[in-house]
Amino acid sequence: MVKEFVDGPRSVRVLSDISLSVERGETVSIVGESGVGKSTLLHILGGLERPTSGLVRVGDVDIGAQGDKELAKFRNDSIGFVFQFHHLMPDFTALENVMMPILISGAHPNDAREPAEAILDRVGLADRLEHRPGELSGGEQQRVAVARALVRRPDLVLADEPTGNLDPSTASDVERLLVELNREAGTTCVIVTHNDRLARAMDRRLRLTHGRIEAA
Repeated sequence: MVKEFVDGPRSVRVLSDISLSVERGETVSIVGESGVGKSTLLHILGGLERPTSGLVRVGDVDIGAQGDKELAKFRNDSIGFVFQFHHLMPDFTALENVMMPILISGAHPNDAREPAEAILDRVGLADRLEHRPGELSGGEQQRVAVARALVRRPDLVLADEPTGNLDPSTASDVERLLVELNREAGTTCVIVTHNDRLARAMDRRLRLTHGRIEAA
């Protein structure tokens, strides 16, 4: 798989000949210097960006063959994203932000509230349910983002620096939650991180360098 970005008259190749296979239920960390394309790789794996060339398959789904609406539904049903920047909806409470993936699937709000409250409790925010993002610290916003990604127990979690804005204790809690979700539900996790402890907690550790994947 290759990814290039067009910059005026020239193109910049960010990912070169990427060949990556992740088994169902496996946890994988990807490390590397800033700016080498780790976030871009995650976005392509989750169908947020399309590769310049090559095939991306998640389970039985060929990402490149999906239309925009099909792909949006697949992402909501099967993939949990933790973005480096939280992308929380500022006018909604923490609870409402976490309920949103369930509501988008067509569930009744009463059916969305209980799992959202449960996962917020697991990330230590049971007392912040009704607070909007602007009333939360950066670390609390990150925990809301993690809860939103995990609330539907997706088949695949793609996380971009999920502990980047967290103090060591809370980072440890999030690490434990990701590992527990993998064990409880067989969730596949691909995590970009500079946190060496989190990287080593995964089944496999990879490094992205010069646009290529190698064992770390």
